[in-house]
Order: sequence, then structure tokens, then C-alpha cells
Amino acid sequence: MLEHLQIYAALKGVKKSLRERMVEKAIREMDLEDYRNIHVNNLSGGNKRKTSVAVALLGNPPLVFLDEPSTGVDPQAKRFMWNIVSKISTLRKKSAVIITTHSLEEAEALCTKMGIMVKGEFKCFGSSQHIKDKYGTGYELELKIRTLTEEEINEKL
Repeated sequence: MLEHLQIYAALKGVKKSLRERMVEKAIREMDLEDYRNIHVNNLSGGNKRKTSVAVALLGNPPLVFLDEPSTGVDPQAKRFMWNIVSKISTLRKKSAVIITTHSLEEAEALCTKMGIMVKGEFKCFGSSQHIKDKYGTGYELELKIRTLTEEEINEKL
């Protein structure tokens, strides 16, 4: 995986003098230290996604595109990825992030603006609330029902 990142850093034009530090930083930030000498094909799905995000971030690009960065990973890895994406766009302020997702939960957690596309055509663009107002079809109600004991039933009669 280390060589993979080094090649992409070179392809992205990262100066040779900065390449090693930048790759090491990406490995650290994505929590991939234990996998540095493992071939990318042999990584788990979650670590492949982390590697892809690390590649996208090499060279501090002004615009980062991430295609479903937390799909197919366990809840802990999903939260980790959400924290990384949030950190890229809010704390570092070096890059704008565009993500694609099928998860409204993920979009609401990470995005300030959302768009809905159908067959490659934008249908709506705006805040989460704007999209809910325009396309929402009701409310979700969660009920918890407790079974009454015989004694409680007799009290009610």
C-alpha cells in the first residue's frame, strides 16, 4: 500500500522532497500504519476505501471527489470515514469535498448542500431542509408498545 501511495503522489506532481512526508502523513491520518507493506488487493474493503481517500487527498487538491466513501463498511469504520471527510472540509479548509451517496443519513451528517440526480440530471439542489420540504412525503414515527400485565388490565376495567 505504501508503494501505491508513493506512485500516486508522483503522478499528482508532489515534489520529490515532500513526497515521503506527505505519504506518511496520509497513512497516519487514515490509520493505515499496520497495512503499509500489504498489497492493496489484499486489504479489506474498509482499508481499500481508506486508501482511496488517502490517494484523493495527496497533494492537498482544492476539490476532492469521493464516491460513496463509507458504503459497505462496519459502523465504526463508517464513523471514522465521516470524521475524515468532515475534517477535510471544515478543519483543514484546504479542499472542498463533493461526495456521492445513497444514504440521506450520510449526506445530512457531512454536507451543507445536497443535490438529487435522476438518470444523470439534477432534479433538486439545496439544503437538507429544502430537499425534505420539496420531496418529503410525511413523517417517520417510532412507537414503543408495552404489553400490559393482567393486573394492569384489571385495574383499567
